[in-house]
Amino acid sequence: MTSAIRQGGVPALVDARITRIETIPLRVELERPATGSTLKLTHRCTIVTRVHTDAGVVGECFNGNDDELQPAIIRLIHDELEPLLKGRRVAAIDDAWAATRRATEPFLRDRRVALRAQACVDSALHDAVGKLAGLPLHLLWGGARERVPVVALGGYYRQSGDLEALADEVAELKAFGIHGLKLKLGGKTPAEDALRAQTVRRAGGDGFVLACDANQGWSREEALEFVRRTRDLNLAWFEEPCRWDNDRADMAVVRTVGGVPVAAGQSELSRFGCRDLLTAGAIDICNFDASWGGGPTEWRRVAMLASAFNVSVMQHLEPQIGLMMSAGVVNGRYAEVMLPWRDPFFYKLIANQPARPFVDGFYTLPTAPGWGMSFDPEYLEFARRK
Repeated sequence: MTSAIRQGGVPALVDARITRIETIPLRVELERPATGSTLKLTHRCTIVTRVHTDAGVVGECFNGNDDELQPAIIRLIHDELEPLLKGRRVAAIDDAWAATRRATEPFLRDRRVALRAQACVDSALHDAVGKLAGLPLHLLWGGARERVPVVALGGYYRQSGDLEALADEVAELKAFGIHGLKLKLGGKTPAEDALRAQTVRRAGGDGFVLACDANQGWSREEALEFVRRTRDLNLAWFEEPCRWDNDRADMAVVRTVGGVPVAAGQSELSRFGCRDLLTAGAIDICNFDASWGGGPTEWRRVAMLASAFNVSVMQHLEPQIGLMMSAGVVNGRYAEVMLPWRDPFFYKLIANQPARPFVDGFYTLPTAPGWGMSFDPEYLEFARRK
């Protein structure tokens, strides 16, 4: 689509209405477990959400990696959100977001379910608006970049041969066109994990981007010890270094005393939690997760808020939305990606994905409208949750 669809001379973007919502749950087994300090993943799961409109345009996206919560998220979309949204203007995204936010209010219900359901619908709505406008979303949002730098999430723990596997992984990333790694750690002692980080730096060289992610696995003292042991490695950032219960205060100390850039935000549920991270002086990078926190609408609010503190933003994983969201704001930094074994949907579900999506550490953004994705129907059926 090269321009807005028109009906009787009136742009469909103005008048298009939501008619129904479709969801497809997907689940595939990973080639091997992905093990971090406080997590172990054996499957990749997601929800494809399609917003159908009376203009004939279908907004679609896929979001999340929820396994146990997936059925509850889908039920909530159809039982509560779809009735609220039918008949509303597609372009009135803020209005739709405010309406669906009510689903997060029941006190005794797991709030994560409603937030993730809201994110699915919000992401698909943005795609519909982009398609109706005939623009990729990063341009619709005012961004000017044509490509985005990427780092890969990886360096998961292995039961044996861990250091050798890390060096091999760095070589694989570089051959794949990715020139950076966000290394999983926090599950061993600071000394042991410092050795892992040193292995990555040696294998990658000085120009290789090295970030570290402890997944809230360490105390403040352990995090500071790790920083001291890796001071000469030029870490791009240290993500969620400290345990959750006092993380804002502890991260502020790690950031100021340790002298290392700190990233966090994915564990927050809203812009208000991110605001508290910012006012506490706890972070240099905010990696709020749109798929966990209500969708791109809320993520963009976080980005604007962070810009007032001269803080960069990233999307936590989810490159199918993170690449364009990062390009759509001036303080967007890297986008996080994964190798095909860890994120098969990004490489197999997206039918128009280039054979070599990364070149010299960058991803060139699609020019098709919306999120710029089309889905492979055969893979969609293969991965459909049985």
